[in-house]
Amino acid sequence: MAMAMRGDPKQRRASASAPHGGAAHHVADKLRRHSTFLLLLLLLLLWFALSLYLFLSATPPPPRPAFLPSTSTPRPALRIYVYDLPARFNRHWVAANARCATHLFAAEVALHEALLAYAGRAARPDDATLFFVPVYVSCNFSTDNGFPSLSHARALLADAVDLVRAQMPYWNRSAGADHVFVASHDFGACFHPMELFVIIHFELGVNAKSNLALEQEDVAIADGIPEFLKRSILLQTFGVQGTHVCQEADHVVIPPHVPPEVALELPEPEKAQRDIFAFFRGKMEVHPKNISGRFYSKKVRTELLQNYGRNRKFYLKRKRYGNYRSEMARSLFCLCPLGWAPWSPRLVESVLLGCIPVIIADDIRLPFPSVLQWLDISLQVAEKDVASLEMVLDHVVATNLTVIQKNLWDPVKRKALVFNRPMEEGDATWQVLRELEILLDRSQRRHVESWKR
Repeated sequence: MAMAMRGDPKQRRASASAPHGGAAHHVADKLRRHSTFLLLLLLLLLWFALSLYLFLSATPPPPRPAFLPSTSTPRPALRIYVYDLPARFNRHWVAANARCATHLFAAEVALHEALLAYAGRAARPDDATLFFVPVYVSCNFSTDNGFPSLSHARALLADAVDLVRAQMPYWNRSAGADHVFVASHDFGACFHPMELFVIIHFELGVNAKSNLALEQEDVAIADGIPEFLKRSILLQTFGVQGTHVCQEADHVVIPPHVPPEVALELPEPEKAQRDIFAFFRGKMEVHPKNISGRFYSKKVRTELLQNYGRNRKFYLKRKRYGNYRSEMARSLFCLCPLGWAPWSPRLVESVLLGCIPVIIADDIRLPFPSVLQWLDISLQVAEKDVASLEMVLDHVVATNLTVIQKNLWDPVKRKALVFNRPMEEGDATWQVLRELEILLDRSQRRHVESWKR
């Protein structure tokens, strides 16, 4: 039998393969266990992914940033505490002269009144993000002789700061860095009217030493922003590209004040009959050099008169006219040359009345650039190119006039320049708050970067 078994090949193959068949069965069993584990893991991952998707789908989106346009009034992000200062710092000035609340420097009044009704106003100073100090320094900008008076500005502001320091701890904890002031005159918080030196000329006589006026002017500019305001936030109409002693503090460039009713004078600017090609009415000195040695408008307005005074396409008038805005509403282009300062209310008036502003003021910084996109709604002509102005305007008429007008007549852009009372979404005060948020965010980033270093 033993021989038979050794001679049978089938039995030899079965006997030889018995151990390997057991190993294969073991491997297959391990594979089955691994497959089961992998399947369970895959199912678990799928369950987790599905749960996460359902959770995120059910979670409401994050709130909108406070000052992005929306169909409803955005929830205020800034909490502003408005100091209730004695009336001698603000209300008495308006009571003494009602024009204080309507002239081109009246942003200080309009912002104060709008913030008093602001939904984000902090009722308690402990809840505030920022503190608004309502001091009207431009109300008395015009004295009996017609010249500006800002001699009281620094003392009045210093008095207000002393009062705030003494009565509450909030100024002292930040050295005023979270306090906001309005500086709506020509050179912002320098509180320096160039016309002051014309007064010196008249009071001391034609033969007075010009060096006296020149020295006083240089001192006023060199003094710059009062030291106690340099850590605060300034809302100012003055703004230029690059460095300037009168903007050496955190600041937001704001538009000059134009009464809100001007925006209603021409509700549909696209329907206006524009029979005036280029318009300007205002001061154009033939001999613009004053006693201080400076030239008014850097001679730009004089050159406008000399180059285009007899040109029938240009409607240039030196005399004042109460209803001059009706002329702007009829004009295709409204010339906005610099005066002593680079800005003027014509910037706002021309936009509100649908007349393309032609800005002749080198290095000017304009308000709310992200919203207004000034390059799309205006022309900027270099001061040295006044002699070529007609050619520039003719080129625009022949090429992209309708595009500029379409951009200019956008109601959103027109509204952004108006200080409504109370504030409305998208108006000038609303834009100021948006800019303050950006400024605070940038300031916080600087603080963090400084801390990291």
